[in-house]
Amino acid sequence: MIQVDSIASVGTTPDSDKDVALAMVSDVAQEIDPVVAKRVLQKIDLYFMPAMLIGYGMVYYDKAILGSASLFGMTTDLALEVIDHSTSPATVDTSRLSWATSIFYFGMLAGLYPMTFILQRFNIRCVLGPVVLLWALVCAATAGVSSWRGLFVQRFFLGFIESVIPTSFMTIVGSYYTQEEQALRQAWWFSGTGWFTIIGGALNYGFGQITSGSLARWQYIYILAGALTFLFGLWCCAMPNSPVSAWFLTPAERVIAVERLRKGQTGIRCQKIKFDQIKESSLDVKIYLVAVMMASAYTINGAISGFGPLIVSTFGYETLDSILFQFPVGAVCVIFIPLCGYIPTVIPNTRIPMLIVCCLPVIAGCVMIWKSQWGYQPATPVVGYALTGFFGPVVSLIITVGASNVAGATKKTVMAATVFVAYTVGNIIGPQLIKSETKAQHYPELWTGLIICYCITILAAITLYLVLWRENRSRSTLELDEIQRDKIAFDDLTDKQNPFFRYVL
Repeated sequence: MIQVDSIASVGTTPDSDKDVALAMVSDVAQEIDPVVAKRVLQKIDLYFMPAMLIGYGMVYYDKAILGSASLFGMTTDLALEVIDHSTSPATVDTSRLSWATSIFYFGMLAGLYPMTFILQRFNIRCVLGPVVLLWALVCAATAGVSSWRGLFVQRFFLGFIESVIPTSFMTIVGSYYTQEEQALRQAWWFSGTGWFTIIGGALNYGFGQITSGSLARWQYIYILAGALTFLFGLWCCAMPNSPVSAWFLTPAERVIAVERLRKGQTGIRCQKIKFDQIKESSLDVKIYLVAVMMASAYTINGAISGFGPLIVSTFGYETLDSILFQFPVGAVCVIFIPLCGYIPTVIPNTRIPMLIVCCLPVIAGCVMIWKSQWGYQPATPVVGYALTGFFGPVVSLIITVGASNVAGATKKTVMAATVFVAYTVGNIIGPQLIKSETKAQHYPELWTGLIICYCITILAAITLYLVLWRENRSRSTLELDEIQRDKIAFDDLTDKQNPFFRYVL
């Protein structure tokens, strides 16, 4: 059994085609002291999880504040709303605000694959640190934008820069945690959406009280977001490249951090980009199914993050009160994202069933908003609006299912990038479902579109479950040499190449 005070690093240099883990461990598995392994896991959690939760919270916050900033005069200052006085009554065109929301995701779409492959090819801190610091500057620079055209340009570049964040988090969790542990850890950092819906809403409510000063209220919000992001960037500059070089662990603990990942056969990190793995990814049906699920599930975020407070304000509530109604949405995410991450750690193979179940409240919420009576402070659409927060657990589980069911460094990179390409597609589509001229009819295109999208998510999830279940059943009939399992664990094989790999459902 491995002991902290006696273990020594193998110290060999692995083939560049293989995992960096082979620089520290051999191809023979060693037993691990469970007490020490638990301590190592706690150290990894303490280093990554709080910072990643805050980091992804900032990713969500600097997009979602567009909806609140719109209530604080941004739409007027930057001419994001066009009022047509030639009609009676006058009509309001919010298409520029829709595009201000969507164009961020065009930038992210352009950056995802190149930025994610750069992250794989080079040391993480050399890429992630400078990119996040640049993100902070671009975010704060929103306060200096003076026209809707300038805002479009700024948001495109903001999306391009931010594209590296969610994919890096997805792959980092895959590099430090076992398959069983990943569901909860992916959920922890993704729950930043809920925390910063609440925290951001409270901050925005506070900024809404400002009645003096040389800047508009919406400008202060973006300056604060940029400052907070800069602090996160300093942490990214100190991020280790993998468990092999994790400076917050002792040399002996690094060996254990690597060794405990052997059983899952997912590998840790290989910085060589392999085109055969890219080709395999392009032919893998499960990557397409995960992408369909993400694109359809995330349409709701594109609409809610940019237009949520505006939608609630049409229920008959004051401007600042409509910001406070983001709190229940955030609370649903804060509670149910980690809960849906925890359940698979005690009940195996429940990820996809829970994903399907969590789609149902979202559909119910959309129906409640659409078909209820709007007017003076009604309760039903507000409750329905809170239920839409279940999109958070749905998306968190999609990320987990995608990350846990691929192996091979390059293939994991492709999966991560593809998941968030689909994420951008959903966010681009969402705002375009809102037609300002149909506000009196409760935006029927929005709610019918979202209901259809979540039905698609359910169908794709059922299909993926059957595909993975069938593959696991087929592999269970193979006669395999268990000794060989340990030898090939860090050979950077894909899930299709490795017969010992098992898919999680």
